[in-house]
Amino acid sequence: MSQWLTLFKKEVLEMWRNFKWIWVPITFILLGVSEPLTSYYMKDILDSLGGLPEGAVIDIPLPTAGVVLASGLSQYSTIGVLIIVLGTMGVIAGERKSGVAAMILVKPVSYFSYVTSKWAGALLLVWVSLFIGYLSTWYYTGQLFDWVPIGEFFQTYVLYGLWLTVVLTVTVFFSASLLAPGMAGFISLALTLIVSIISGVLSHLLEWSPSQLTSYASVLLTAGELPDATLPASLLAIFIIAVLLWVSVVIFKKKELAS
Repeated sequence: MSQWLTLFKKEVLEMWRNFKWIWVPITFILLGVSEPLTSYYMKDILDSLGGLPEGAVIDIPLPTAGVVLASGLSQYSTIGVLIIVLGTMGVIAGERKSGVAAMILVKPVSYFSYVTSKWAGALLLVWVSLFIGYLSTWYYTGQLFDWVPIGEFFQTYVLYGLWLTVVLTVTVFFSASLLAPGMAGFISLALTLIVSIISGVLSHLLEWSPSQLTSYASVLLTAGELPDATLPASLLAIFIIAVLLWVSVVIFKKKELAS
């Protein structure tokens, strides 16, 4: 355990030196505050643009707080996913390519500790950044519209965090499997996009898909209750995370021993 904690602390410190602990949370905050501010001041924005016929009146009804918060969350399933993939695609592949991984593994360091400590460090960054960004969305939504119950805030935060954890684990898997960080990122993004599209189109057949967790969170914010498939989808997401993480360790070990 002491070995794992040492590697975990090293990973957290490395992300601090790379300024990930600064730019990732800031980006999530900007994503978080943009939706409530844009929704509230949309009429003023359109008025300032001009170009409307004389006497035309812009009448845009204000959306509900749940709709605004759900729209803000959707930013994290698009731009947020892109940030996570770009920020973690080289977490293992980059060190393998530069030879740093071989230098670390020469010491009595287990492959399991190496891979999982990197995954856990990135996971901490994702969950902290998501919390800070989503909290800013919730706060500005409450100030400008109405307050969403704190219980719904935390439930939707966990659902989105679980889906982003799946995305992160997929990226770590390809980072451990491939030597090129760019290829690992590209495949991770493509796979995430394909799964999201298929799950959206065939939502009635793929109710247990982990990507549906984002839509279930939106349902809770807009309708006030979670769909019945939320728990099975969450359990499947946890299962996929565990399997991918284990396979990542196995593949990484084989590739390192082969080289």
